[in-house]
Amino acid sequence: MSTPQKYELLYWPGIPGRGEFPRLAFEATRTPYTDVSNTVPGGIHQVLAVKADDATHDEAGNPPAFAPPALRVHGEGKNGKTLVLSQTPAILAFLGDKLDLAGADAAERAWIQALALTALDLNNETHDTHHPVSTLAYYEDQKTEALRKAADFREARIPKFFGYFERVLKGNKEGKGKYLVGDKLSYADLALWQVVHGLKFAFPKELKAREDAGEFPTIFKTFFPAVPEHGNLKEYLDSDRRKPYSKGVFRHYPELDRQ
Repeated sequence: MSTPQKYELLYWPGIPGRGEFPRLAFEATRTPYTDVSNTVPGGIHQVLAVKADDATHDEAGNPPAFAPPALRVHGEGKNGKTLVLSQTPAILAFLGDKLDLAGADAAERAWIQALALTALDLNNETHDTHHPVSTLAYYEDQKTEALRKAADFREARIPKFFGYFERVLKGNKEGKGKYLVGDKLSYADLALWQVVHGLKFAFPKELKAREDAGEFPTIFKTFFPAVPEHGNLKEYLDSDRRKPYSKGVFRHYPELDRQ
């Protein structure tokens, strides 16, 4: 039997979703990992097992995941057993320390965590534009509410978040517009990049109009093209391992975009 990779990502197959944030961390640092549901035969059953409604602590003492993604890390759990960690921010903070994506000292570590959480807030608000009432109901069953939610998101929330990150990028003189904290890549940069990339898919007219108007030039002109220069990111983004946006967080409904 072959020895498993140290890191195993447990997430839904076929979509980027919230599983994309740890994927980018692995790819940016050239860290081997197994994307279980996309590469292991029957891997989806492992994803379902880790978040099953009747699941409880496993033999290593790991509590069940509330929802994917989850990260399985061999040798990092109690008494050298396997650690199973869930929640995207917790996974990123763990990987940040392990993969040198968490800053140079305690202060930078705290700033990076706060900035990553802010980017993930924007990720969650993006999801709510097409499911503002219920995550269980179809988009078509809440389309009227989605139109109102998307208008507010485009007109108020995108500029609020982008304006904030623009200020942070400009204020970090060491980063020269490429990094949110210090002079090197962090998991906060990866989180922000993924959300901007997803928004370009979900709201292409809105983002193009703002970029063409000269808004948020540091994000669009400096930061966004710089991040894929790290590690294996370019190769990954051009490969079939990078799953297309479809029915996950980032969905393109033309009627929700700028008209």
